[in-house]
Amino acid sequence: MTTAIIRTIAAAAALALPFVGLAGPAHADGERFVFVSHAPDSDSWWNVIKNALNNAGADQKVSVEYRNPPTGDLADMARIIEQATATNPNGLIITIADYDVLEGPVQAAIAKGIPVITVNSGTAEQSKKLGALVHIGQPEYDAGKGAGERAKAAGVTKFVCVNHYITNPASVERCQGYADALGVPLGDQMIDSGIDPTEVYNRVKAHLAQHPDTNGILTLGPNSAEPTLKLLNDTGSAGKYNFISFDLSPDIAQGIKDGVVESAIDQQPYMQGYLPVVFLTMNARYGLVPANDINTGPGFVTKDNIGLVEEFAGEFR
Repeated sequence: MTTAIIRTIAAAAALALPFVGLAGPAHADGERFVFVSHAPDSDSWWNVIKNALNNAGADQKVSVEYRNPPTGDLADMARIIEQATATNPNGLIITIADYDVLEGPVQAAIAKGIPVITVNSGTAEQSKKLGALVHIGQPEYDAGKGAGERAKAAGVTKFVCVNHYITNPASVERCQGYADALGVPLGDQMIDSGIDPTEVYNRVKAHLAQHPDTNGILTLGPNSAEPTLKLLNDTGSAGKYNFISFDLSPDIAQGIKDGVVESAIDQQPYMQGYLPVVFLTMNARYGLVPANDINTGPGFVTKDNIGLVEEFAGEFR
């Protein structure tokens, strides 16, 4: 043991202070982080992320608050970010639902010295422009394009993209990527279905009646997939379309097993909730930050691998 270290130990003991040693600075558990999403209360897909936040908070011994605009209003989301910033958390986790709407509040938080990690919506480029530490999510255009490539290989030429959250630019990127993979204009093949199950059912029904040459369906999550599945089953047309959905739910998993849904695009939302809490904790305690952004998707769940993931749908997948 060197003389310098002996002196450090002695000085700490003399002051009745704990000796930290050479591993790094002392810290106390209990950091507080706030996760602000764009999701309305009615969107059950976010239950997986909420579960991840709870588990990560318990594992890291930190508190994590989940906040969201009840109706999905993005102006309301911007106000929630401002309110969260005013409470001086140790870090913020933000979905970039609309860069132009959220840029001011997010950059104000960063200017105040609050570390920010972006997840789910938005792009790595937008995250970097905001000044966030890292982006964790799925490149939405690429995911849509991957779905379109599968659809094109299956012979799809005309499709409907059922968009249940059209106010979020990321949703349009999904539909556009699908159209580009097919090599056709998006145009009126994307419909604003709304989020009410009856509305989704009726709007998809009307579109398919008006466009009988449609042979591909893309839904953007359980909120649009589940009413569409019901429609196909009700009308006996389950096998007529190449049907791909974003995300997983028990109903989507059953649709895959039944051969109604060709595949589901899994962006692994559990990681989008768990990892930012871990990274912000390490940043608060040790000044650590990942060197690169993290893509949690896209991955495709099909009949071949549904057995590996269906038991965790709605909780971890």
